[in-house]
Amino acid sequence: MVIEVLRIGQRLVRDDRVTTHVALVSRAFGADRIFMTEVNPEIKDTVGKINDTWGGNFVIEFIESWKPIIKKKKDESFKIVHLSMYGEKINTIQEKIRKEEKLLIVVGAEKVPREIYELADYNVGVGTQPHSEISALAILLDRIQEGMQFEKEFSNAKRKIIPTKSGKNVQVKETRD
Repeated sequence: MVIEVLRIGQRLVRDDRVTTHVALVSRAFGADRIFMTEVNPEIKDTVGKINDTWGGNFVIEFIESWKPIIKKKKDESFKIVHLSMYGEKINTIQEKIRKEEKLLIVVGAEKVPREIYELADYNVGVGTQPHSEISALAILLDRIQEGMQFEKEFSNAKRKIIPTKSGKNVQVKETRD
């Protein structure tokens, strides 16, 4: 399954941290790429450092407008999944989404334009109470991949966590100059 994320908008000041976490969850939970509008470029640097240390090829791409990305992805046979607390319950729609081969998950920051609801193949609600878009994204990614994203090995990692019952175990790859 190919998974990409589209982050629409950003509320100044408050959302630098939230948008960084949307990108980090996207990366850690199995997405290949995130498209972002109106974003502080330091977020790309932060995630680049995470890729460098912890491995992987996760890509952040800055865009001017969300509409061309949705059109392009639809032309490439991606299904558009819009996270909204007003959407269909995740418990009833997750099986259907899981069968799709290519997904573009839309995560809003501010009020999402009505057009997104109409362009989406799936409007998905993770609960019916206000909560974080970070948690909604994490839950959706976990449900559609059935936890298998946590089995993924990240290539070129300089550090790797070795799960342990107690304490911390981090394997550090030696680098040669």
